[in-house]
Amino acid sequence: MADRLTPVVVALGGFLGAVSRYLVGTAVAGPEGILLVNASGSFALAATVGVTRSRRLRLFLTTGLLSSFTTYSTFAVESASLGVAGGTAYVVATYALGVAAAALGLAFGRRAP
Repeated sequence: MADRLTPVVVALGGFLGAVSRYLVGTAVAGPEGILLVNASGSFALAATVGVTRSRRLRLFLTTGLLSSFTTYSTFAVESASLGVAGGTAYVVATYALGVAAAALGLAFGRRAP
């Protein structure tokens, strides 16, 4: 039998992730804010996968909070709005920082107790 609280747990995480994403976006506007969100979200998601043992907490943090905190659609629109040269540089920077942040998050998660 599936856990009946799972949708509630994911929804609460999603709410907090979306609000957090909005707050970062107002503090750091434009492509820089999206880059910050996606890089920090990559780190946090990877670290969470490494340290979270509870299924409910993992769903809250990964599927809920962090999935709504990071945003590919905004990244795609921001990239396209920067033109070919600027958009290409932004995509390269985003992927490089995202992969590096995820690698650091995984390393952090593996070392946590």
